[in-house]
Formats: sequence, structure tokens, C-alpha cells
Amino acid sequence: MTLTAGDVVLLTRAASPQFARPITVRVIRELSDRYPYEGWFWFEGYELDVRGDAVRRRELYALRAGVRRITGPRHEIPAVPAPVRRRSPARTAVRS
Repeated sequence: MTLTAGDVVLLTRAASPQFARPITVRVIRELSDRYPYEGWFWFEGYELDVRGDAVRRRELYALRAGVRRITGPRHEIPAVPAPVRRRSPARTAVRS
């Protein structure tokens, strides 16, 4: 799969162990001036939040076969589940 500017992709552990927490990225361009291992590639992109807005620019290294292209309108970008936070019970004052 060749990525072009504007493609939105999902990066999971299938793309690289660094993506233990999946991220969604809008591609800027592939970096063809680098020589990665067979099947791997470098690209630039914007990491997207759950609304599909760019939150930071990144240079990424991934296994081409593990990158999943996402199609559809912006609101269909899958949200990455937030970590579950366990709350401790509320403290209450003891009255006599």
C-alpha cells in the first residue's frame, strides 16, 4: 500500500510494537530519502484526537503491511478507548 497526502490511517501493534496504544494519523508524505528494512517505511503525519483534529506532527516508522487505511467521513474515525481510571471511595467525616 502506498500512502498519499491526506490518507487517514490507524496504527496498531500490527504496524509496530511502539503502537501498543493505537493512534490515528493523517498522512503528510512518505519519506523516500531513507532506506528502512524490507517492508518498513518512514512517513510524516499528524496524530489525530478522537474528534479527528490534529494534535501533533510526527515522523513515524511502521511496517507497511500493518497500516490500516481508514475511509469515510471525519466523524467515522474510530476513537481509541481511554484508559479506565478507578476512583477510590469518597472520604466522609465521622460525626459523633
